[in-house]
Amino acid sequence: MTTDHDIHSISLTVNGRRRTVRCEPRKLLSDVLREDLHLTGTHIGCEHGACGACTILVDGSAVRSCLLFAVQAEGAEITTVEGLAEPGTLTPVQQAMQDCHGLQCGFCTPGMVVTLTAFLRDTTNPTDDEIRDAISGNLCRCTGYQGIVNAARQAAGSKEVAK
Repeated sequence: MTTDHDIHSISLTVNGRRRTVRCEPRKLLSDVLREDLHLTGTHIGCEHGACGACTILVDGSAVRSCLLFAVQAEGAEITTVEGLAEPGTLTPVQQAMQDCHGLQCGFCTPGMVVTLTAFLRDTTNPTDDEIRDAISGNLCRCTGYQGIVNAARQAAGSKEVAK
């Protein structure tokens, strides 16, 4: 049974917008994003941090949101896949995923896009091995990963990978 003293109010900035959420201390950040803030682009796959579907940016770093309690994100700057581009536009990574057929069912795509966005922000001319290493924590059950590697290579050539 949850009582009022078990509920915490947390403030965080999500996709550039300051948000306050009330939740139990044990509620995962992935659940807060999906259930409370209705940002369903953050997918939940394994709930153990192994699949990468729930990857978001926390203060600029790629993080598995299913491994963080929401209260741990107090004061953080959160970027979900919805916040990577302005509405109606695609980032170079998103465009490259489309161009290079780097997605099929789409379940892993948000986490893959966020992971690649963070990676390519810091690595401007990666080798295929570096790309494969960067996405090694993101599982895709539909592709052979080559389209995703091709997309990363294409996006790496863009002048503006991330905001």
